[in-house]
Amino acid sequence: MSAAFLGMPPFPQAAEVAVHNTTLRANLRHATHTIRAKRARAVAELSDWEQLREAGRQIKDHTLRHLDRHLIRLETAVTEAGGTVHWAADAAEANRIVTELVKATGETEVVKVKSMATQEIGLNEALAAEGISAYETDLAELIVQLGDDLPSHILVPAIHRNREEIRSLFVDEMAKWGRAAPQGLSDSPADLAEAARLHLREKFLRARVGISGANFMVAETGTLVVVESEGNGRMCLTLPHTLISVVGIEKVVPTWRDLEVFLQTLPRSATAERMNPYTSLWTGTTDGDGPRVFHLVLLDNGRTDVLADEVGRQALRCIRCSACLNVCPVYERAGGHAYGSVYPGPIGAILTPQLRGTGSAIDASLPYASTLCGACYEVCPVAIDIPEVLLHLRAGIAERGGPGHRVERVALTATGWVLRHPTVLAVAERLAAATRALHPSRPPGSGAWTASRELPEVPAQSFRNWWQENRR
Repeated sequence: MSAAFLGMPPFPQAAEVAVHNTTLRANLRHATHTIRAKRARAVAELSDWEQLREAGRQIKDHTLRHLDRHLIRLETAVTEAGGTVHWAADAAEANRIVTELVKATGETEVVKVKSMATQEIGLNEALAAEGISAYETDLAELIVQLGDDLPSHILVPAIHRNREEIRSLFVDEMAKWGRAAPQGLSDSPADLAEAARLHLREKFLRARVGISGANFMVAETGTLVVVESEGNGRMCLTLPHTLISVVGIEKVVPTWRDLEVFLQTLPRSATAERMNPYTSLWTGTTDGDGPRVFHLVLLDNGRTDVLADEVGRQALRCIRCSACLNVCPVYERAGGHAYGSVYPGPIGAILTPQLRGTGSAIDASLPYASTLCGACYEVCPVAIDIPEVLLHLRAGIAERGGPGHRVERVALTATGWVLRHPTVLAVAERLAAATRALHPSRPPGSGAWTASRELPEVPAQSFRNWWQENRR
């Protein structure tokens, strides 16, 4: 996972700081409420939405069950179309492959399409260590890069920034990266977008190497698909001489017919559009059209481990629409940075601990970053039962005695021993009844959750004693 997130505190600590940032909360509330309302209207237009949702679930589940077969088919098709396929077991191997490919071109600059896979592996940092500058071309990613910031949303990485903050960032930082912001720049969305367009145009025209991810890969033809709303992806995918795509192995779909389902559900779930303004598809290389050289890096980085978990593998259905973030009450108040991962929100709470493991305090805390309200499941276009996976992961953490559960594990072990020894249990019951006046009325802890709940009162007589007196 990207080194930028290493060393961040567990979710409860990070969230406690975030909820006191009134500007952040205002930005998040406005953005998420706007997006969720638009999405609801777009989805309501389709009478067969639930059927599409179920079709997406079934396609993804079928593909994951036969993932090895579809990936081999994909590799064959990409190779036959003139591309080169590389297999990367982890982030280090993927970074090494991409870095070597860029260095082989002799270039020291690359332009990038927004890609969560490259953020996941920390590719920008790996390229920088080898003297290669990677320029983000998505507007929100550009804002994050100029601010030396971290993404906080799957679809809108700069959702935590308002227009005035973005204007100041452009004015102060753009000149250090290339073309400066126009004089007298206002904070209107149109002016900010134009400033970004002018800044990026020179990079598009100069770049000889492009790096992308992909939303989908079609196994039957070796076709890759990128959907976006700004046109920057189209520029990155067509103008450079060399294109390198880093894609998670779970992004494959078997056929074009399968792709049709997701091209209906993804835009409505993500941007509340009937279709994406730009849907770019490419198959290998074509003489006279697009890049002359194409490399596909297939990334595992923990995905096969996730696949082995019958409950947790649901997370690999994710098509990165971010609908779950926009309805989550926890994300709305804590923001994306509190999750300490490139994947924030409900999907990040189940995907990140599976990709990285739960050995660290932050990863062990993520399955608890939820109220289990179920809103995320209701809007998911591929029907990932996120609450079910959260409970599954919590159980695993508790079983392993993870952070915060060691006392619980000791208590349960002691309780089990008492229950296996009837004489000891009888003594414990009498002791509990004799000291009932000293028992607390509320659970331990000082939070709002414990303050609003009462413990059951211990009866004056145990059931064992009552039975002996009345039924013996």
